[in-house]
Amino acid sequence: MGFVKRILINTILFIAIAGFFQSSFHVANVWMALLASLVLAFLNAAIKPVLIILSLPITLITLGLFSIVINGFMLQMTSFVVGKNNFGFSSFGMAILVSVLMSIANVIVSNFFAKDSIDGE
Repeated sequence: MGFVKRILINTILFIAIAGFFQSSFHVANVWMALLASLVLAFLNAAIKPVLIILSLPITLITLGLFSIVINGFMLQMTSFVVGKNNFGFSSFGMAILVSVLMSIANVIVSNFFAKDSIDGE
């Protein structure tokens, strides 16, 4: 799936998840969701590989489950960069829950687009 599609899907997911968890997860508007998606993509490309390598021992011990904590941390960093008033979580646990929901939704959407591209060939 292309970069622009992934950014747009993450933007829509941020808005949808913020609608479900209005008291715990806040997105000011569509533009802030788009900015958060761009910042998250940049942080995932620049910082996440370093965090994965540094946390490799604990990730192996937990059979990969620590990567969920890393994803939650990446969302918290995105909140810090974008601004807590524009894009914020009530707690770190909420950031982890949002990261899990986004991961599940991204898998479903990615499979849909992959199936769509296979059928189109």
